[in-house]
Amino acid sequence: MSVLTRWREFQRSQREALRESNLRHPGGVDGENGADGASTTVVPEPLGGLLPDGSVPTAPSSGSAQTEDEQEAREVREAQDAQDAQAKEAQEATDALPYGRAGRPLNRQSPFYLGFVGALGVLAAVLLWQTLGRLTTVLTLIVVSFFLTLALNPLVEFFTRRRLTRPWAVTVVFFGLVGVFTLLGLLVVPPVVTQGSALIKQAPDWVNTVLSSSFVRNLDQHYGVVTKIQGEFNKKLTDSSFISQVFGGVLGVGAAVIGGIFQAFTVLILTLFLLASFPRVKEAAFQIVPASRRVRVVSLSEEIMRRTGSYAIGQVAVATVNAFCSWIMMSIVGIQYAAVLAVAVGFLGLIPMVGATSGATLVCLVAVFDEPRKAVIAAVYYIVYQQVENYVVMPRIMAHTVSVPGAVTVVAALAGGTLLGVLGALLAIPVAAGLLLLYEEVLLPRQRHH
Repeated sequence: MSVLTRWREFQRSQREALRESNLRHPGGVDGENGADGASTTVVPEPLGGLLPDGSVPTAPSSGSAQTEDEQEAREVREAQDAQDAQAKEAQEATDALPYGRAGRPLNRQSPFYLGFVGALGVLAAVLLWQTLGRLTTVLTLIVVSFFLTLALNPLVEFFTRRRLTRPWAVTVVFFGLVGVFTLLGLLVVPPVVTQGSALIKQAPDWVNTVLSSSFVRNLDQHYGVVTKIQGEFNKKLTDSSFISQVFGGVLGVGAAVIGGIFQAFTVLILTLFLLASFPRVKEAAFQIVPASRRVRVVSLSEEIMRRTGSYAIGQVAVATVNAFCSWIMMSIVGIQYAAVLAVAVGFLGLIPMVGATSGATLVCLVAVFDEPRKAVIAAVYYIVYQQVENYVVMPRIMAHTVSVPGAVTVVAALAGGTLLGVLGALLAIPVAAGLLLLYEEVLLPRQRHH
């Protein structure tokens, strides 16, 4: 039974009780005087038994006293107002979004969703790997240009400290580099052309000298070596496939030379642009690092770049000293092709560990064909010079560059040579120096704190 129904029954019971009271006391209602003139007070009978639970109901508020029809009408109006408000909000959202409101997101825990996203991740990884494989040459040129930029940046900063603006400093360094390579070209190309022509002219005489030696004649007498070689040579000359292979090899060499020239020009241009904008490039790269770690990352990066540039300059200086001393020795001893061999020794000296030994071996081999005594003198010279370089020249030049343990140097050079050949061997030691700095400044302090 509802409260309203109980309230109505309570009112009806009250009215019936009042009627009965008026019938019993017609003149004594509401404190009026009765027949005897005495004041009588009408006390209504208790109404405690009117409600089922025996309690006296409290009067509801004015809003609760409305009829059921009015209450239902009010609920209908409120529901209609709520629907109108929702429709208005939906219309406003539709007007704000011309293509409608977005639907519910996909269920990210669905097996189909997980499998599809995983397959897309694997496909993206494969495509990225293939793209990097196709861009190997471009990435190599970028790495070489960046390494040259690190090597030349100390020279640029040297001129900027002398109150020269960076564009002018880059111009001076760039033209100096071009001048050095032009000087090397003028020093190497004419002797190579002249002495190469002489070598081609003397090649038949050398072949005749070898064939007329007693050792070769004995071999030919017992085993027919010369006859077999001549027959094989004539057979190759008449073989069209061999001739096409030879011409294809010549064309391949020409294409390789043209490609090498183009790549060298590309590296030169990239190095020039990187040198000109190197501070902005570094600042843009450092902005990616979170601000809380930026100071430490900047300091470590600057130290790594300083060590790399110093190592490159030091290695060039050591190789230059080796080439100059070798040229003096070959000029005194009288070894042919002294200028060309000196440049070759200088370039080979840039290769860590084995570069100086390779240059010495090349000089001794050339000297053997000229005169064995000259080869012995060259070998003794390089043995002595190697000790002087290891204990006098190298420590003085590399004192302020990188200090890498010998075992790390060997492993880094072997790994770099295996991965990228000569270029990898050149970059291996500065990379190892940078990793060693990170090991000392980042990993070891973290392990000590833990």
